[in-house]
Amino acid sequence: MASSREFVRAGTRLGPVALVPEIRLYQADDPVGLWQRVEVSTGRTGLDPPFWAFAWAGGQALARYLLDHPETVRGRAVVDVASGSGLVAIAAARAGAAAVTAYDIDPFAAVAIEVNAAANEVSIEAVCADVLDRDEIPAAGTGAVLVADAFYQRELAARVTAFAGRGRTRGADVLVGDFGRAYLPRSLLTALASYDVPEQDVLEDRAVKRTTVWAWAGEEARPS
Repeated sequence: MASSREFVRAGTRLGPVALVPEIRLYQADDPVGLWQRVEVSTGRTGLDPPFWAFAWAGGQALARYLLDHPETVRGRAVVDVASGSGLVAIAAARAGAAAVTAYDIDPFAAVAIEVNAAANEVSIEAVCADVLDRDEIPAAGTGAVLVADAFYQRELAARVTAFAGRGRTRGADVLVGDFGRAYLPRSLLTALASYDVPEQDVLEDRAVKRTTVWAWAGEEARPS
């Protein structure tokens, strides 16, 4: 995996996250250029964008919330799905989580999570796996399930919704960071806090995104 770590570092630069300057990530300035380099490196085309190389709005908002409300995860086992760069997982670790497991299906993301965790001097278990349909995850005893920026595609959103609901049924608190994408299950959520996330013009459709952190409340959630 040494070559993968070198690739992650070579295609990005280490710097603070806009809304969460306490955390530094290896981030890309040129999404298209990095995407092309990933395809060349792997010898494959049609790959998903390198989501792991950017601090997306939902992740920034959720990370900010965790650092401002450490009691949410302190002393608890935490699962972060579709972790990308690991930003949210890192925030959970810095907020005092007892253990943090970050899942992503992209092998480069798993490497990026490890590299970013090391840069922030926290311990995270990075796992490259698709766990959304695995009934044993989240395991009983998981204290919090974290999800950010995962409701942009219908099928994925349905699977994430099922995963989050399973975690909630097993006693975990489920927190979501999202600015209101098309497939966000608003009827199951209660808004906790909102943030203006800057520097999103490269990733989204405007420079600042008003982004909300939501609690998963199930069928009884109040309209938001």
